[in-house]
Amino acid sequence: MAIIFGINAVAEALKANPGRIERLCIERRQKNSRVQDIVDAGRSAGVQLSFEDRSWLDRKAGGERHQGVLCYLAEAETLDTGAILAAARTPGLLVVLDGIEDPHNLGAILRSAEVSGVDGVFIPERRSAGLSATVVKASAGASSYLRIARVPNTARLLDELKEHGYWVVGLDASARQSLREADFRMPTVVVLGSEGSGLHRLVREKCDFLVSIPVRGKVGSHNVSVAAGIALYEAVRQRGEKTSA
Repeated sequence: MAIIFGINAVAEALKANPGRIERLCIERRQKNSRVQDIVDAGRSAGVQLSFEDRSWLDRKAGGERHQGVLCYLAEAETLDTGAILAAARTPGLLVVLDGIEDPHNLGAILRSAEVSGVDGVFIPERRSAGLSATVVKASAGASSYLRIARVPNTARLLDELKEHGYWVVGLDASARQSLREADFRMPTVVVLGSEGSGLHRLVREKCDFLVSIPVRGKVGSHNVSVAAGIALYEAVRQRGEKTSA
């Protein structure tokens, strides 16, 4: 069971799947109308409610900003590759993460993936941040809507996705080909490497194309979560699709 906190994260979890919420905990005597909306929605959905002192919420949130609301959430059921592929639209758009260890980066990537209409996100079982409360909060609730799989071997996964007709595009700051030159109108997998070392060698070798995001300043590359947003927006732009609200 996980604890998630913050108005946006809890509201989205409640909207997406109230059946996963074991208990909704609200700060006593709070006056925030958005928190009251969460209370009303929780009552309508039959979710167990409790009202707690602010100090209790502070402890449960580990000192992070909870905005007067948190909930106990049953662990999300991750999917297998076949289930994600079966539910993907045409042409599919998938994201594979090669060792994103910072939970804030992972949450931000999940948010970009959700608003870009990504069909599924694959996260390694090892050397990666998990779907923690910090990740859920950083995703602004987007993780409640995404199809997510945990995979034991990223390189092997890419082979499997290729067998299903996907082209694999890896983001690499040193690549000569620009992001704008890649064709995202075909079934595409966008691969993002770790914050420090980028793509692992074997994962890089499995990519059909490596592309970079043009930079004009003195810093050589974008933060990985920013790079994800830029790359996924380019896919949306090329496909002429609207992002979700």
